[in-house]
Amino acid sequence: MSDTPDPAASDDAAAEPVAARTPTRHGAFVGTEQGDGIEVLHAGADTLIQVVTALRDEGYGMLLDLTAVDYLTFAGPRSLPPEIEAGRFEVVIHLLSHRDRTRLRIKVQVDSADPVVPTLFDLYPGSENMEREVFDMFGIRFAQHPDMTRILMPEDWVGHPLRKDYAVGRIPVQFKAGAEQ
Repeated sequence: MSDTPDPAASDDAAAEPVAARTPTRHGAFVGTEQGDGIEVLHAGADTLIQVVTALRDEGYGMLLDLTAVDYLTFAGPRSLPPEIEAGRFEVVIHLLSHRDRTRLRIKVQVDSADPVVPTLFDLYPGSENMEREVFDMFGIRFAQHPDMTRILMPEDWVGHPLRKDYAVGRIPVQFKAGAEQ
C-alpha cells in the first residue's frame, strides 16, 4: 500500500458539501439546508469569523453579497436547524469559490435587543459598503468596522427604513427658494 493520496478520494471529498467535511461539534457550522441549489450554512455571530475564515481558506475567495432580513411580521415557518434560535433579523452572506464553481450562503440570526455582528472587513475588504448599507437600512451594527456611518440616508436621519416597524410616511419635497411649485 502506498502513502500517495488517491486522486479519486480527493475528488470525492471535494464533491461533498462543505458542512459534511467540517465538524459541526466544534461550533464552526451548526447546520445546513438546501435552498435554490445553493448550500446554506447557519453560523452564530460568535463563530462567524471562524466560519468565514475557514471558508476563505478553503477557496471561497469572493464575497458576492451581504444583506439582512427583518422577520418581525413574518408568520410563516422558518427553515432553521433545531440548534438555531430564530432572531428578529438575519444577516445573509453569499460567498463564491471560483476554483470549485460553487456558491455558498451563510445565515446569521441577530437578536433585536443587541443587533451586532462582527465585521468581515478584515477578511473581505469589499464588505465595507455592504455592511454600512445594512447598518443604515436595518440598524444592525458590525463590530470593529472601520467606518460605521450611514451610506444611503442623511446622517441626521432617525430610524432605519427597512425595519418592519419603521413608520411609512411622506417626505416633503424641498424646492430651492424662488422656484415655482
